[in-house]
Amino acid sequence: MQRQNKRRQNVRRGVIALIIAILVVGSAALYFQKSTPATVTIPTTTTTAAAIGTLSTKCAPTPFAVPGFATIPCASPIGTAGKAPTMVIPTTAPPTAIEAADLIKGTGATLKLGDNITAQYVLGDYATHKILQSSWTSGAFSTPFKTGSLIAGWIKALPGMKVGGRRELIIPPSLAYGQGGQGIPANDTLVFIVDLLKIG
Repeated sequence: MQRQNKRRQNVRRGVIALIIAILVVGSAALYFQKSTPATVTIPTTTTTAAAIGTLSTKCAPTPFAVPGFATIPCASPIGTAGKAPTMVIPTTAPPTAIEAADLIKGTGATLKLGDNITAQYVLGDYATHKILQSSWTSGAFSTPFKTGSLIAGWIKALPGMKVGGRRELIIPPSLAYGQGGQGIPANDTLVFIVDLLKIG
């Protein structure tokens, strides 16, 4: 009897030790999972494997000036055509006029008013210093390149861009969304990186 009781006690102790070990391992796994930094993603209706674009604090010299516009003193990195760009949102006071830079010079057809365009873009802003929107999550979009279809800053600063190019724009609120809308804060200066994929 005593041997049976001892065996039962040993079995109970073994089961209890096993349960405690499982609880300790599970708690440790949960703790380390919570300690991992969260990944910031932009909510969209469609998710793809493409990156949405990232933010950086390392600015680059302006690769190519855009005639007729002030250059961007702290431009975003050039990046790679066909891949979501890295965006730099300057921490200086927002400009009062459009600033523009060609990060990648295209070699295709030249954009003009009235064309139909297919493009990708990333949008960040001075108010939150975050990326607010990105077409890289849902795919390129097509639209007529004319007043009423796009914000005034695009209509002013994108003509002359060539297919295959990537242009960065910093647009004051008067040529963007003014009092706000489309998820943009009121009187917000916007930063766009636009990849022109196709005309027509």
